[in-house]
Amino acid sequence: MDEDFIVLEGLEKVFQVRRRAGRLRRERREVRAVDGISFTVRRGEMVGYIGPNGAGKSTTIKMLTGILTPSGGRLRVAGVDPSRERTRLARRIGVVFGQRTTLWWDLPLRDSYALMRRMYRIPEARFRENLERCVELLDLGGLLEVPVRQLSLGQRMRGDITAALLHDPDVLYLDEPTIGLDVVSKATVRRFLSGLNATEGTTVLLTTHDLTDIEQLCKRVMVIDEGRLMYDGELSGLHEVGESERTLVVDLERELPPIEGVDGARTVRTDGPRQWLAFPASASAAPIVSQIADGWPLVDLSVREPDIEDVIARMYGAS
Repeated sequence: MDEDFIVLEGLEKVFQVRRRAGRLRRERREVRAVDGISFTVRRGEMVGYIGPNGAGKSTTIKMLTGILTPSGGRLRVAGVDPSRERTRLARRIGVVFGQRTTLWWDLPLRDSYALMRRMYRIPEARFRENLERCVELLDLGGLLEVPVRQLSLGQRMRGDITAALLHDPDVLYLDEPTIGLDVVSKATVRRFLSGLNATEGTTVLLTTHDLTDIEQLCKRVMVIDEGRLMYDGELSGLHEVGESERTLVVDLERELPPIEGVDGARTVRTDGPRQWLAFPASASAAPIVSQIADGWPLVDLSVREPDIEDVIARMYGAS
């Protein structure tokens, strides 16, 4: 991992937006979706790229793929200018947009993959090897003959990830790949992506609103807000800067007074036998759970991660 594979220097994207300024008049204003972002991603890294809605994440991804042309700055992916050499770059990247599919809606998965083999001119042997591996690891064996429109969201997402990897891309862009998925589907996707990065050395840039995706997959996280890069480092450091908190939801055998005296946590809400305790996101839940289990009639518990929006709001003193 000693090669800067993705390089952004002062990257900008400005949109001209018209809006009404009276009954007969419209005025034009500039919207800076991406405002002078600079960062590098080394070959083989898996990096989380997070931020609230409208922060500029998807706009950045679209410039990285060549869909959008930057308004300013410099951008290179594997030494290629994406907007000028989009076709050349397409053979080296894979893209998954969680809210859209690259598959043919009325065709079975197998037929969609066969079309992609022709589009990317993938050698037959390599195509079969990649398809078989993805089918096994993403549990698609019984779905290859099913039309895409009949797939569940989780099934379609696994199908889209397979489609993005058939041509052996060097870099994979994932835009909300687990949005709307159930717990089992999320676990399958995360396990697959972790293995892909470890065994194939695929560079991955992941945008998501689910902090668990980041925690389980990425050592490095970048935060974008209002088009600007606000943080670049480890997730633990982000929690420390933002003073974010996780929530321990505790179900007791019966209604009791608020839990007190637990080191590292405080009760923030009670509702009958259920209580909510907040503790620093950078801390381990294990000693807190142990104290509660020793001192109270515990029935069940779960840990809720902080929302990304809440972490960023705390970082910059917003409410």
